Amino acid sequence: MKCFFSSCMLVFFLCSLCPLNYLNACTTMIVTKGASTDGSTFVAHSDDDDLADQSIIYVPAKDWPKGAKRPVHGSAVANGDLPKFKDFSEPRLVDSSRSPDYAHPGYPKSVPLDYIPQVPHTYAYLDGNYGIVNEYGLMFGECTDGAKVTNNPEPGKRIFYSSELSRVALERCRTARDAIQLIGDLIEHYGYYGTGETLPVADSQEAWVIEMAPSPEGTGGLWVAQRVPDGEFFVAANEFRIRDIVPGNPDQMYARSLFNVVERTGIRSPKDKKKPMDWLTTVSKGEYSHPYYSLRRVWRAFSLAAPSLKLSPWVQDGTTRAYPFSVKPDAKMNLSDIKKIYRDHYEGTEFDLTKGIAAGPFGCPNRYLGPKDPSGDVGDPSVKLEGAWERPISMFYTGYVFINQLKPNAQFPLNVVSWIALNTPAESVFVPLAVAKTPRPYVNANPKKYDPNSAWWTYNLIGEYSNIKYSYMIKDIQSKALKDEESSERIVNDLTYRLENIAKTTPKKAIDEFSKALNQNAERICKDWQNFFIELHFKYNQGFINSSDKMAQKVGYSQDWLKYTNYKQGPTTYRKK
Repeated sequence: MKCFFSSCMLVFFLCSLCPLNYLNACTTMIVTKGASTDGSTFVAHSDDDDLADQSIIYVPAKDWPKGAKRPVHGSAVANGDLPKFKDFSEPRLVDSSRSPDYAHPGYPKSVPLDYIPQVPHTYAYLDGNYGIVNEYGLMFGECTDGAKVTNNPEPGKRIFYSSELSRVALERCRTARDAIQLIGDLIEHYGYYGTGETLPVADSQEAWVIEMAPSPEGTGGLWVAQRVPDGEFFVAANEFRIRDIVPGNPDQMYARSLFNVVERTGIRSPKDKKKPMDWLTTVSKGEYSHPYYSLRRVWRAFSLAAPSLKLSPWVQDGTTRAYPFSVKPDAKMNLSDIKKIYRDHYEGTEFDLTKGIAAGPFGCPNRYLGPKDPSGDVGDPSVKLEGAWERPISMFYTGYVFINQLKPNAQFPLNVVSWIALNTPAESVFVPLAVAKTPRPYVNANPKKYDPNSAWWTYNLIGEYSNIKYSYMIKDIQSKALKDEESSERIVNDLTYRLENIAKTTPKKAIDEFSKALNQNAERICKDWQNFFIELHFKYNQGFINSSDKMAQKVGYSQDWLKYTNYKQGPTTYRKK
């Protein structure tokens, strides 16, 4: 009893070290090769980051001298800014040795938490607030989860968060299994801090999910991993998705010390020792922020992919087993299907955020958060809530979304494409980027300082402006995005075919031409959308609908909206009503 009480006090102490309002609350997905129409593997992630660093950075491959050390930096997306280590939400890193685009002149250089031995050669990859994809098609996603223990970094005890773990794996690994084993070893040897985390990770053959949480002992860390069966679709949304851990299961991996730690510290009851260990309930109180904050998104994504399952949107509690780890889609999925999911606000369901008085006169799906709204890791049924908004997949504070695609029939290195939409996906456009130097508009993405040449600011202006007359503007935006995305797919396919023979003999030349063409396409689309913003402003200026041949068309408000207002009590007579 004394040991159990002490361990509970330790958990409480570690939880009290950190704020509950975390920066990232994301949705992440895997479509396995057997579940896609063309055999592609997809890993996707929405970085819902509250105006953090939105830049997409290329980290080049590099050879390192014998005895070199790899700095491990802190991450503001774990628990917030770390001024002691010069790590902030923007810019996320100041270290030109990682990438020239991380130089950030005028900012203080980030101070490493610690160092680990460097390997002779590191691979090239795309980086965001978490690692994205490397040149060999190893792909990551991410979402933050509530955990019983949250803590800050401490050199010598806890130096890794999931963001740096994904980057080290992208630098050193080509397969998902190798990445999981490396991440697990780093957690156990160097310690893990921050929040609970889910990282989907996939290669051309396999897809896995690794989940991690800080250890109640203050050193090392807890982690488990589970394979996503080929032919199935996986989604996670700020809640751990792995449940029973069964020793000897070939489709699972976990920390060597996992069972000993959870039993030694009392976070798993001794009476449950004969049962399979439920990872979710062992390390977490369940759902993030408020009831259905996480589970509704899981339900929605699964119901869009496999409506025949007839999954209910209503469950008993946050630790429900109503939703499986992964599902087989009713029809094989493609890139457009994934985009549709990421742009969803529950349209057509009882939770449709484009309906009701809170949507305003023009069906705006955004529900802005205030001081009374719950936030962070409060997955506790005893917490009293005054109210809550439904939490959709497309969220107004999304910084960027990527859909990594690994194409089975394309020649390396033309087989890896990351489709990236900056700002909120519903009001933005997905453009393809190669694992190569990213275009300047995608590197210049500081939300603290307006930059007319920034892609993020371009799409952000359109997204924010659309809130004024959403039901009208979203049709223009969707039409524009569809046209540009279809054009981009044709460009990718044409380049893949045209450069195939060059890629077989001179892969460096092929990727240079591939990336140059994709970057030009991304820059063209960005500039085109800058003009598109002006077109929208003209068309919807002063509340009218305008065209060159017919200005100031009065559209007013719908009858459904007018009934919520005092329109009928307005001055229709000289008599007092």
